[in-house]
Amino acid sequence: MAEENVEAKLKNLLKQEKIQLWNPPYTVEDNQPGAQSMQELAERYAPLLSLSVLEVGGALELIRVQAVKRGKGNKAFRETSVATLELLLPRDTKKDPKMKSYLETRLDVQVQQVVDRIGEEYGLKHIKLILNGRTLSADQQLDEQGVKNHSKMMVLKVSDAEQMTKDEEDRKNQNESVQRTQKGFQILSERDGSEDPDTTPYLEIADQKGNPLKIPHQEKKALILAMGFHEKGRSLMKRKQYDNALCHLLQADQQFSKCGSALLSSVDNYAVLQLDIVWCYRALEALSCLDDSRSRLQRAEECFLRCYGEQQQRLLTIQGSTGREEVLFLRLYLLQCLLSYIEGNDSQARLQLSKVESLYGRLCLDSEKMAQLMALGFTEREARLGLRACQGDLQEAAIQISNRRQERQELMQREQQKRKTRMEAISTLAKLGYSRRDAARALHHANGNLDKAYTILLDSSQAAQATNNNTEGMISPEKVEQLLYLGFERESSEAALQLTDGNVQAATQLLLDNQGVLSPDLLSPPSTSTSTSSSPSSEEPSTSSSSPEENELVNEVLEDIPRHEEDYLDLTLEEESELIATMKTYLNREPTHTV
Repeated sequence: MAEENVEAKLKNLLKQEKIQLWNPPYTVEDNQPGAQSMQELAERYAPLLSLSVLEVGGALELIRVQAVKRGKGNKAFRETSVATLELLLPRDTKKDPKMKSYLETRLDVQVQQVVDRIGEEYGLKHIKLILNGRTLSADQQLDEQGVKNHSKMMVLKVSDAEQMTKDEEDRKNQNESVQRTQKGFQILSERDGSEDPDTTPYLEIADQKGNPLKIPHQEKKALILAMGFHEKGRSLMKRKQYDNALCHLLQADQQFSKCGSALLSSVDNYAVLQLDIVWCYRALEALSCLDDSRSRLQRAEECFLRCYGEQQQRLLTIQGSTGREEVLFLRLYLLQCLLSYIEGNDSQARLQLSKVESLYGRLCLDSEKMAQLMALGFTEREARLGLRACQGDLQEAAIQISNRRQERQELMQREQQKRKTRMEAISTLAKLGYSRRDAARALHHANGNLDKAYTILLDSSQAAQATNNNTEGMISPEKVEQLLYLGFERESSEAALQLTDGNVQAATQLLLDNQGVLSPDLLSPPSTSTSTSSSPSSEEPSTSSSSPEENELVNEVLEDIPRHEEDYLDLTLEEESELIATMKTYLNREPTHTV
């Protein structure tokens, strides 16, 4: 970290004086350093940085070598189209942390080819390539995904096969983990809470008070996937598996991009995700992803401002306090301090560190007060969050925790009653001959009103019957014979013609798409399974029953969902304390003797 700080400061000085180290007199024949000119430059800059001439000379030489290499890379790229990419390797792979790693390749090759080369050269298995915070797709070309000459690519190790048995490797393989997480949360995103809550878990998206939010179905699906990947990533962060965690967090970021800005401004999840991604960069010592880190922290700060209001006034109105959320700002300011230092801006880093230390002092808790609250039967999390919310006041914290418990209990009871009422309404409609799926859709359109839902189903049933009567004339024996001649079964042929309004060509394509066998849903006549719409709508919930495999997947991903909605605020601040101490050491270093 100190090396990056010195390098950034020297680059700023060189830029101000328009000095080009790759040109004479600093670089001479055969790209060798101009010894005298480089020495004079080191002697001139050393006092400005309060460092020794030797230290400054070494840093200047590293910058010069990089500049020469970049110039050669530009020339090679112009002449041969071979690009030079900088690789940010996992820290335990680097032989010399100060030496940068490069890869020369054409950009019109598939990412998988590059992955194989890197794996072979550095002895790595199961890796992903990250560019500007995006995971590169293995089956696409580098240039198709924005990779350019001199791009920096982060190499992320997603499992260490050498230290695992084959079974463990299969189970823990990161690709499988991401796929299972996605599938599990996709199942949950389709559920609307109308089935038995004891056997069929589902997810509800709530505001900062825990009240459910009404969100369009498609956007809700993306948000549940985003939050699911985020929680899985956070679970892996707690276990210090930062490589794997980052993969899941970047998947969450991708899903959040599908949500509308209005939705993102009403929940703080997106801002917290940006912080978590940069926290992983820090843990993986990959802060050379500076541009991406800086923009993510800026997005987090802007999102907190929209979500919490100026001076956190909106949060104060909703929650009654801001103490719990202050841990997020502590992490934000701490990461901003770290980036400022790496960029060589010591004065800005000191200002931010001062703000961090002040906030840290307020958030550190009295262990005796924690013990007293836990003796009253409160959990460690409740005690920590309660004391922070009440600025360390023991009595106020006890009252606040009790009130929060009661609020959560009342909210849970209201939601259970709402689900019970909905299930009863679906059962009532099902007794009248409608499918549970159609009953749930109708209730969704009727905002839970049973009479309105029945009217919707009745109207739809009559419309479907009229359509069915009109369609019968379109299905002539000649058309059925045409499909039979092509080798399809009679029942499937008749159903396909009915579904395509008697269009032989469309019916043929439908049968081909389904290998000649239409699903039971398509084959069942409209009169026995009335739908509120002619085709399944992406805006409507599904109430299809769950298979054992689906339930296994769902239960697996639910293990990573914390039982407490404020788990993301329950930070012990141990890691933050270590980073604060590190920053103080770097920023308070005594000046080195310069001669």
